[in-house]
This record gives sequence, structure tokens and C-alpha cells, in this order.
Amino acid sequence: MDFKQIKLIEKKMNTQENNKLIAEFMGMIRHDQDEGCMIQMTHQGNKVVLVSSMKYHSSWDWLMSVVDKIFSLGYDYEIKPRYMVIKERLSSEVLVSKCFVYDKSQKEIIYDAVVEFINEYNKHKNT
Repeated sequence: MDFKQIKLIEKKMNTQENNKLIAEFMGMIRHDQDEGCMIQMTHQGNKVVLVSSMKYHSSWDWLMSVVDKIFSLGYDYEIKPRYMVIKERLSSEVLVSKCFVYDKSQKEIIYDAVVEFINEYNKHKNT
């Protein structure tokens, strides 16, 4: 296995962990017997969702639903072609600022900003 293959495996593992983090933020709960699944509570009952099927990292629809939730919690965001900023609406304190990196797409920048925001939000929520 070469260095490139190791990096791709690490990226896939990080993506899955980040998608789990986002899924929890969106209201899913971790499956207590299977790390590869999460539980989504619906009006029809609980639904098992495979982590490998989550598309927060690849689908604008999935990703922007997270941005909408961030906005609903009292945070503003600004998305420009080369960066994303998330800040508290009342204080204008910047919580997350992600700039364009040449090897990343706009979607990847927003995804990284969302992951960083959720980590910061969880730290402050638990204090």
C-alpha cells in the first residue's frame, strides 16, 4: 500500500466520522450496537441510516440543510466564492472562518466550515 492509498483511506475515515458528527447535530443518534449505522427518528418510527450512505460531504442538498439549521440556531453565515464565515447573529463574533484552498472545491470549504462550527458549538453547548 502506497502513501496515496493510505491518505485516501484516512480521508474516507475522516469523512465518515465528520458525517456522523453532522448527523448527530441534525438530530440522529448513534446506533448502540453498530458503528456503521445511525438512527433517524421519524413520525413513522425509527429508521436505520448507514453512515456510508450519508452525503453531507458530496450533496449540496444535504450540506445546505445543515447550513439552514445553523442559521435557525441564531448564527449568520456568509458564503463567497473563496470562503465561508459563520458568526453569532447578536454579537457578530466570528466562530468559524474558512478560506479558499487551491485543492478544495467550494463544497469542501463549506463542509469543513460546518464540521468546525459543530465542534465549536458542541464545546460551548457542553460548558
